[in-house]
Amino acid sequence: MKERLYKPSVMREVLGRHGFHFSKSLGQNFLIDGSVLDRIAEGAELSEEDVVLEVGPGIGVLTQVLCERAGRVVAVEIDRGLLPVLDETLSEYSNVEVVLGDILRLDLPQLFEEKFAGKQVKVVANLPYYITTPIIMNFFEKKLPVERIVVMVQKEVADRMQAVPSTKAYGTLSIAVQYYAEAKIVTTVSAGSFFPPPNVDSAVIALIRREKPAVDVKDEDLFFRVVKAAFAQRRKTLPNTLSSTMGVAKDLLREALAKAEIDPMRRGESLSLEEFGRLADAIGEVLA
Repeated sequence: MKERLYKPSVMREVLGRHGFHFSKSLGQNFLIDGSVLDRIAEGAELSEEDVVLEVGPGIGVLTQVLCERAGRVVAVEIDRGLLPVLDETLSEYSNVEVVLGDILRLDLPQLFEEKFAGKQVKVVANLPYYITTPIIMNFFEKKLPVERIVVMVQKEVADRMQAVPSTKAYGTLSIAVQYYAEAKIVTTVSAGSFFPPPNVDSAVIALIRREKPAVDVKDEDLFFRVVKAAFAQRRKTLPNTLSSTMGVAKDLLREALAKAEIDPMRRGESLSLEEFGRLADAIGEVLA
């Protein structure tokens, strides 16, 4: 078995051999904790039948583990300077393909069709934190065949993803993620588990795709508009914040709240997904 890349001495040797320098702008922080790598793989529940999309393989620290547990791995890397490094570190694995590209700019439906031929995919990644949310929402909103996403994210973001109503962390991200998936934190990770260490604590979160969204709504776009508007001014009651952010008359909003059986004195942060669904449908009816 290949010597493990997560060992700092091995990592420094490989990086030095290729003259590689870390890019702050790309958020490059490589894992140097083998137990965390195992927890990520366990959270993904990988088997030889699985196909995996890895975003941002770096020098291949996590990629090696994925190759040993999954049937096929496609790794998308934005940094051209890492390609020769990956050629070396992944040379022993025949079940991996590295694709050069920006995951936010690639044609994802085409990528999935070409590389995975309609199979259900598991996305596993140690993501650059500044693009965590848009990447995750891209997979969900484009209705791609993703059954599970297991990613390293900023701990604060992981807390928001699994937050419940009436808590400080609960917000638009909580609703957006939980609408599509069941979220659970796999493990928390200290800054010392990375090289170089980031300035924040991290967490591995597993997002298990629901067979259908958590709530059945008549107009998905309106549902998310209502959610976003409800959290725009957290301290205001629903008629006040929805009126000012959506431009809907307060009397119509009170009518919609009554239809949805929601007290007009409540704030958006207290509503469950199911209540947001009822409210969005009711607003759609009164505006029709």
